[in-house]
Amino acid sequence: MQQDMTRLALLYRHAFDCHRRGDLAGAESLCLQILAARSDYFEALNMLGALRLRQGRHSEALALIEAALRIDRRCVPVILNYADILSALGRWDEALQSYDRLLVLAPDNAQALNHRGIALRRLGRPADAVRSFDRALRAQPDFPAALSNRGAALHDLDRFEDALMNYDAALKRDPRNAGTWNNRGLALLKLARLGEALDSFDAGLASQPRHAELLANRGVTLREIGRHDEALASLDQAIAADPVYANAHWNKGVTLLLRGDFAQGLPLYEWRKRLSPPVEARNYPQPLWAGKEDIGGKTLFLYAGQGLGDTIQFYRFAAPLLARGARVILSVQDRLLRLLENASPKVELVESKTVPADFDYHIPLMSLPLALSVTIGTIPAPVPYLEAEPERVAHWAARIGKGGFKIGISWQGARGGITSRATPLAGFEELSRLADVRLIGLQKGLGSEHLSSPPWLESLGKDFDNGPDAFLDSAAVMANLDLVITLDSALAHLAGALGRPAWIALRRVPDWRWFLNRDDSPWYPSVTLFRQETDGDWAGVFAQMRARLLRSPSRARREAAL
Repeated sequence: MQQDMTRLALLYRHAFDCHRRGDLAGAESLCLQILAARSDYFEALNMLGALRLRQGRHSEALALIEAALRIDRRCVPVILNYADILSALGRWDEALQSYDRLLVLAPDNAQALNHRGIALRRLGRPADAVRSFDRALRAQPDFPAALSNRGAALHDLDRFEDALMNYDAALKRDPRNAGTWNNRGLALLKLARLGEALDSFDAGLASQPRHAELLANRGVTLREIGRHDEALASLDQAIAADPVYANAHWNKGVTLLLRGDFAQGLPLYEWRKRLSPPVEARNYPQPLWAGKEDIGGKTLFLYAGQGLGDTIQFYRFAAPLLARGARVILSVQDRLLRLLENASPKVELVESKTVPADFDYHIPLMSLPLALSVTIGTIPAPVPYLEAEPERVAHWAARIGKGGFKIGISWQGARGGITSRATPLAGFEELSRLADVRLIGLQKGLGSEHLSSPPWLESLGKDFDNGPDAFLDSAAVMANLDLVITLDSALAHLAGALGRPAWIALRRVPDWRWFLNRDDSPWYPSVTLFRQETDGDWAGVFAQMRARLLRSPSRARREAAL
């Protein structure tokens, strides 16, 4: 017996040496020999479990580590492996509990604190994650992974400059870490520092030329810079490196749609359903409608799963379905139900979490252009297809009055996307100085804290669109305005769907639905587009608008309505 134990101990020593040298196959083979002789050999269970985790064989890894824990539940390396396996399985709550149990035994274990921070990020607790990474860095100041992960948590908190500082500190210690270069580039994208973002992605690719995420993000950056052919080439490289990488396919679709190429772009846009997290991906026993099946006399279930503006914009595609004889049931965001009750043509509306008891086919609202074989030249634009509630129109007419050339303005959209959606509020001040012009704030939510600041901006008061339903007051106010000026936001789609004259301020490379190099919109005949000529040049956009408004109000009214 003693000889057997001595032999197994010697085998484990060889396995340990193999593992230290990086000979993982050798370590695995020796562990298997040990466990074949004695299935409860603690150290071999732990090492083989760690190797299986590294190989992605998570179920086997979990069984091995659980066996080790039955022998010793207080061994810190085993608990760490157990928590890491739970993390790999996406069991983040359980992983967090295990990291916390480990830290009772070893409060300054930097690796556990780092991995604990990752779990907190995955649980949507970035501020707590930052504190965990701080503890890891106090325990081990020269810890590049904790610095990089701290940067990612700060990114989650929209603290992009602070995130950059952490990424740079991490790269000083680990300059070839492709993941850190990638995250650094993403932070620079959020800050609209496009050239620096491109350099960051290129630096990461110098270390890992076939890193699919870096290649895809490089492609996105090239698109934002306006180098669209190069963007598509980089996205194709990402797809070649990882053919199932959804982000690359989806961004290639977005790039093609921006160029007006619906034939190639719309099928790729469907990859949004495979993003992480997926967008508009639902499974039902009934088939997905692909556009070829006859829906005459059938019930078609539509559902919206993106922004409020997207729902308003794509509502127009209900009309072709009704024309084919379908009964249409549309699930939308609860806040839009009241607004869309006044839409035409009318469909059956249900709340966002409601699924009809019976239907024949289903399809996401934003998949309808593909199913209907829409091109940029055949976008249905029967505006107006929304209308404001008459009693609200009368209410706001009395509040606003009839004097002056009344312009409703909005300067900030919802957070999200690649770069922030905001124009400087100060840019409107020059417009306010024009004779007869009144600027009326339509901003709600983010950005509305500035409504009371400039004396030249009229506020509609705290009761403006303050109920549970979205845009009811906005629609009624727009009916009383001569013009709406907004950036790319839900209000832009609302104004367009109401058929109201609207000017939309766009970045040099805008969201795909505004396309390139045109001042009109095939989605909304009443909309005029004003584009930056260079990145960040909002002053130039406002100068174009001011020149247009310098003409007499009556002429401006006529031009706005064209």
